Amino acid sequence: MSDERDTRHEDGDDTAAVARPSGKRSARRSRAASSSAVATIERPSASDKATTKSGKDKKAGRSGIGNPFKRLVKFLKEVVAELRKVIWPNRKQMVTYTSVVLVFVVFMVAFISGLDLAFIKGVNWLFG
Repeated sequence: MSDERDTRHEDGDDTAAVARPSGKRSARRSRAASSSAVATIERPSASDKATTKSGKDKKAGRSGIGNPFKRLVKFLKEVVAELRKVIWPNRKQMVTYTSVVLVFVVFMVAFISGLDLAFIKGVNWLFG
C-alpha cells in the first residue's frame, strides 16, 4: 500500500529524515524504549523519605502554585508539542470518515424514529 508520506529515495535509502511521522514505530526506537524501560528503578533512600515526610521538600507540593501566566504558556507549549505528534488525515480520508459518520447518523435517526413510532402505535392499540 502506497502512502504519500513515504519519503524514501530511489536508491533505497531508508535512513533519510522523514518530514512527517508515518505513525509506525521504527525497530530501533522500540528497542531503545524497551531497554530503557528495563533499566533499574530508583527507590528513594531513607533520607529522601524523611525529607519528604518532614515537609522540608517544599517543591513537591507546589505544582499548582506559581505564576499563572507561566503555567499557561507552559501548558500551551505542551499542547503544541502534542499536536505535532498527531498524524492528521488527508482530504480523501477526511471525506471518507465524514461520509461514514453521516450515513451512520442518518441510519440511527431512522431506526430510533421507527422504534418510537412502533411504540406509539403499540401503546395506542393497548390503551387506546
